[in-house]
Amino acid sequence: MDIKEIQNLIKFVAKSGASEVKLEMDDVKITIKTGSDAPETKIIQAAMPAAPQMMAAPVAAAPQPVASEPAAPAAPKATEDESKYLTIKSPIIGTLYRKPSPDKPVFVEVGSEIKAGDTVCIIEAMKLFNEIESEVSGKIVKVLVDDSSPVEFDQPLFLVDPS
Repeated sequence: MDIKEIQNLIKFVAKSGASEVKLEMDDVKITIKTGSDAPETKIIQAAMPAAPQMMAAPVAAAPQPVASEPAAPAAPKATEDESKYLTIKSPIIGTLYRKPSPDKPVFVEVGSEIKAGDTVCIIEAMKLFNEIESEVSGKIVKVLVDDSSPVEFDQPLFLVDPS
């Protein structure tokens, strides 16, 4: 397992909300614990005892900037828009698709009237396609994510004018 794979694993675990993940392979044992501000990692390699100390510091430091950067710009935008509009948020982590298939039209566009229960997008998570239904009725005023883009849990996807 190389450093990029370990960093991607840490990012995935941090976003998934899991409190602890243990991974054991031939000569590598990885334990990722979340619960504090930053995920901790323990890496043990039987073949190379000196390598874990060198790898543990950069790997543990990498998720901190990634986690704090998206949260800062999103917070002011969400508080401004929530005062006027309702927000449809992502219930899961995955890849958002605005169309049911590449040759079909998008589920909703700016100006579309929706009712509670209408499908607004699909989020693919671990090869499963989950239809995301609106919990509110109204008119779509803003689409906050692009097609085929990754989304996080509780990330705002659409703004809806309930009037």
